[in-house]
Amino acid sequence: MEKDFQEKTNKVERVFRDQENYPARLRPFPGMPACLYVSGRLPREDQATVGIVGARNCSGYGRHVAWEYARIFSDCGVQVISGMAMGIDGESHRGALQGRTPTFAALGCGVDVCYPRENRELFEKIPRTGGLISEFPPGAPPRGRHFPARNRIISGLSDVLLVVEARKKSGSLITVDFALEQGKSVFAVPGRVTDRLSEGCNALIAQGAGIAMSPEMVLNELGMDTYREKGQDKKNKIRLASDLDLVYSCVDFRPTDYETIIRKCGYPPGQTLALLTELQILGLAEEVGKNYYVRLSRHE
Repeated sequence: MEKDFQEKTNKVERVFRDQENYPARLRPFPGMPACLYVSGRLPREDQATVGIVGARNCSGYGRHVAWEYARIFSDCGVQVISGMAMGIDGESHRGALQGRTPTFAALGCGVDVCYPRENRELFEKIPRTGGLISEFPPGAPPRGRHFPARNRIISGLSDVLLVVEARKKSGSLITVDFALEQGKSVFAVPGRVTDRLSEGCNALIAQGAGIAMSPEMVLNELGMDTYREKGQDKKNKIRLASDLDLVYSCVDFRPTDYETIIRKCGYPPGQTLALLTELQILGLAEEVGKNYYVRLSRHE
């Protein structure tokens, strides 16, 4: 048990199934835990919740999408729940923490055990406004069999489940199976057919999952106003010169080659390269391979 964690966060609370504060979202489903351990608090029943899952070894594109979608959900008052794993899970929590709504993590270990250790900052920050949730008692180590079990809690607490990146066979698809059994809506972010990390998502879409080409599509499923309608898009947009903004619009969240950017923007190669360099200095683009660029989000 990590004593320093106990000193800095709320006391671990046990919530039993027969108690009034046991999550109402979990009550209808068989096989849910008789007891939950909570550090921080449980999600609010009167606020929409989106579960976000995906690959641990995700791409840069996947990281950007998970971060940005979660931030927008959080800014719109949607609670984000994930599993605090490396990759998509962690980026979803980080994005949500930049918004105005708490985020929650269902763990495959005790709520006083930081796993993975690389996500120490999430382990410390999440319970300050949201919560760490587990069916395993304090001190329980992470074990392989624990993680498929915790996935049913993620889907059970979600109104909508979003898959950002997933291979054909992955833990994310186990969560999808639970969500479908529970009657939850499932959305997936589409990807290129040549990317192995997109195989799972593209297959889900082919099977009838919702296509999450933007956060607004998920928000519409929840019956909420879109991000743009709330005026947040304009508020958070960095004002760029028109030529810089044009080149920025030609760079995708997926790697885009230099020649494609030149063709799209219509500027000479030298001017395009200078503008791409300026976007990198501003933190709005990144060269991820020789002459391949990806767009970074406007966070300010």
